[in-house]
Amino acid sequence: MESRNNPNQSARPAPEELKELLDNEGSDSMSSARHPRKDQGREGRGLDFLYDVPLQISVEVGRSKILLKDLLRMGEGYVIELDKMAGEPLDLYVNSRLIARGEAVMVGEKFGIRLTDVISTSDRIEKLG
Repeated sequence: MESRNNPNQSARPAPEELKELLDNEGSDSMSSARHPRKDQGREGRGLDFLYDVPLQISVEVGRSKILLKDLLRMGEGYVIELDKMAGEPLDLYVNSRLIARGEAVMVGEKFGIRLTDVISTSDRIEKLG
């Protein structure tokens, strides 16, 4: 594949480049003239190349540690006590990284999550590396 042979083009942009792209999204092409990059082949591409990347989303209700002997005793009706209290926000993870917190809602016959607290973009970018 040509993209793997080209040292100026990697499959995963550096966190600094992502931050720059997010900061400059929607700005004109003059921003690349003010902040030249060593990989000039990427200038002006924006974030469009990321829009079709599949992401794994999970919602965590709570956590618990159990002993192996308790795991082996589990059956229907077994209750595991979690570390969160009823009413506390659920954690939303994207690719195993905390992105937001929210509350459970019903969407027709399915569960959903209404986001109540979203981690800031800058904090999310810092945790990428």
